[in-house]
Amino acid sequence: MRVLIVEDDPDISQVLQRGLTEEGCAVDLARDGEDGAFKAANPAYDVIVLDLLLPKVDGLTVLRGMRAAGLMTPVLVLTARDAVADRIRGLDAGADDYLVKPFAFGEFLARIRALRRRVRRDFDPLLRAGQLTLDQTTRRVRWVRLWWTCPRANLPSCRSSCSTPMKCSVARAFTSRSGTRRWRS
Repeated sequence: MRVLIVEDDPDISQVLQRGLTEEGCAVDLARDGEDGAFKAANPAYDVIVLDLLLPKVDGLTVLRGMRAAGLMTPVLVLTARDAVADRIRGLDAGADDYLVKPFAFGEFLARIRALRRRVRRDFDPLLRAGQLTLDQTTRRVRWVRLWWTCPRANLPSCRSSCSTPMKCSVARAFTSRSGTRRWRS
């Protein structure tokens, strides 16, 4: 999954980037609303995480501009604005979800996964090639009767040379024998 984080606080954006990368996501960062609006125009993103209190252009303006341009990428607003009126404004501007800081990272991840599911109803977590099967949800790889569980750290490490992080993980699991192997009958 490819995620754009539009967040001006370097500490928060670094934590989000690290956590999402460990979950197997490709993450891009934008530090202000202007850069965020530019990067959000790229249709390759599966989810956009958007702060509202941004320099140059505020998050609501970015969000309204995206929706006016017909960009339907799911947006999770992640902000310190916690008033009910702020949440209503964010959702009415086109946000798909709204999470107030501070937040539990587990809940953040669950919301990101839920946004992806809403858009990708045709998403099949199983990738198959002959006798090779990869479950993208559990990160389990099967070759005939042999199962591996791919460590999360392996997912993003060779993105540049593979078409998708998961295909790269499959290749790495079989070439380096990384992960936990076990026989299954």
